[in-house]
Amino acid sequence: MSGSAFNAFKARVPVEWSPNLYITLVRGLPGTRRLHRRTLEAMRLRVCNRTVVHRTTPSLLGMLNQVKRLVVVETEEMYNARKQQEEQHKALRPPIVVSHHTVPVQAANSDFGKASQIQQDN
Repeated sequence: MSGSAFNAFKARVPVEWSPNLYITLVRGLPGTRRLHRRTLEAMRLRVCNRTVVHRTTPSLLGMLNQVKRLVVVETEEMYNARKQQEEQHKALRPPIVVSHHTVPVQAANSDFGKASQIQQDN
């Protein structure tokens, strides 16, 4: 697996202060300290790749500082830009049309007609 789990969350818009923070758990809980597990449970993060929304408070910022290696923090603008980019990636695209004919159809039909005349003459 190339890259890290954090690469999908790179900022696509300038980072600005936001009243709400979108927090996503990107690392698993097994092998982490009990204090970190309890901190994540207090933030309602129990399953990997789940996102929760919290108001920006000093206590939340302290909790995030404890588990900064396990989570990704996004502002509203960053979250919306990422979701919009994911929707564009999943959107239907026009089908790819491949033509295997290198000769125009009329020329191919006339060649076929000549071949059938040669067979009839023999």
